[in-house]
Amino acid sequence: MEPEQVRGRDHLVADLVARVTSRRVTALVGPRRYGKTSLLRRVAAEVAAGGASVVWVDLYEATSTADLARRFDSALAEARGPVGGTLAAIAARFDLQLGLLGVQLSRRRDERPDPEASFDSLLETLVAGARQTPTVVVVDELPGIDRVEGAAGLLRTKLQHHVQEIGLIFAGSQPSLMRAMFTERSRPFYAQADLVEIGPFSAAAIAEIVTDGFDSTGRDAGDLPGRIHDFTGGHPYRAMQAADAAWRCVAPGSEPRPDTWGRALELLRGETNLACDAIFSGFTTGEKATLRLMAHDDALFGTAAEALSLSAGSARHAVDALVGSGDVVDSDRGRRLVDPVLADWIRRRFPR
Repeated sequence: MEPEQVRGRDHLVADLVARVTSRRVTALVGPRRYGKTSLLRRVAAEVAAGGASVVWVDLYEATSTADLARRFDSALAEARGPVGGTLAAIAARFDLQLGLLGVQLSRRRDERPDPEASFDSLLETLVAGARQTPTVVVVDELPGIDRVEGAAGLLRTKLQHHVQEIGLIFAGSQPSLMRAMFTERSRPFYAQADLVEIGPFSAAAIAEIVTDGFDSTGRDAGDLPGRIHDFTGGHPYRAMQAADAAWRCVAPGSEPRPDTWGRALELLRGETNLACDAIFSGFTTGEKATLRLMAHDDALFGTAAEALSLSAGSARHAVDALVGSGDVVDSDRGRRLVDPVLADWIRRRFPR
C-alpha cells in the first residue's frame, strides 16, 4: 500500500508526525495486521516531504548480533534524503562500506568482520549522521532485538544522550512485550518512550473507506459498512478483506440486496478457511482449548473448560502465552481474540 492510500488514521498520523518532529521518542504498539507498518510509512513520507531524512530499520525475527548488524547496515545504505551521503562518509571512518556487510559476514570465519564491532560502529554512524542532518529513525518490530543478548542495552546506550536530536519511533507487533520493554525497570528502555496504541478502525472510519471505495466504482455500499464493522470489530486487515468480498458481490451500478452480506461472508470464509486452519494448528493443545472457549465467550474455568480437559493452570499458562504473542488482547468485554475471522472459524469448526 502506498503511503497516501492509508485511510482512517489521519488523527494518529498527525499525532505521530508532531511527536517525531518535536523529538518525543514514541513506541507504537498494536497487534499484527493492524496496519502499523503502512501507517509508519505514511508518517515517514510526510516528514520526508517536510525535508527530513528517514532511516528505516526492520528487526523482524532478528536472531543474532550479526543479523542485527546486517539490518542496520541495510537501513543506513537505503536511508532516504540528505542524510544518505553523510552516513556513507561517516561509515568510511570506521572502514565500513554501507550495504556490503551482509556479503562480508558470509565470508570464511577468519575473513569476516567482528559482528559486535560492526554493530557498534553502525550505531555510532547512525547517531552521528542524525545529529548533522534532521533525521527520523523508525525501528520496526523492535521486539526482535530482545532475542539478542545485550543488543537492547547497546542500542539504548548509543541513543540515550541524543534523543533530543533524533526523531525516533519504535514499533512492534507483540503488545505485551513492547509494553514490558518500556515499563519494566529491569529493561534497558525503561521509561524511554511514550507508548501510543494503534486501535481498531472506528465504525465511522470503515463507513468512509468502504463508501468511498464503492462510490468510486459506481456501486452503492448501502448497509454494508455497518455489517463489516459489526463482524470485524474494526480489525483493519480483516475489515478490508470483508469490504473486498462485499464489493465483489455488488455489480457496478447497483446496490446491496438482502442476501449480499451473507454471500460476501461466505466468500470471505471460503477464502480464509485454509489459512485459519493452518494458524490454529500452530497453537499448543492448551492454547487451542483456550481459544475455543474465548471464541464462544465461555469461562476459562468451569464446566466448559472441564469438557475440554483444560485445567486452571493450563488455562492461565495459555492466556499468558496468547497475550504475549498478541493473539489475545484485553477489551471492554474482557480478553478476546484479536482476529475476528479466526474467531468465526473456530466457532464454526468447533460449535458448542
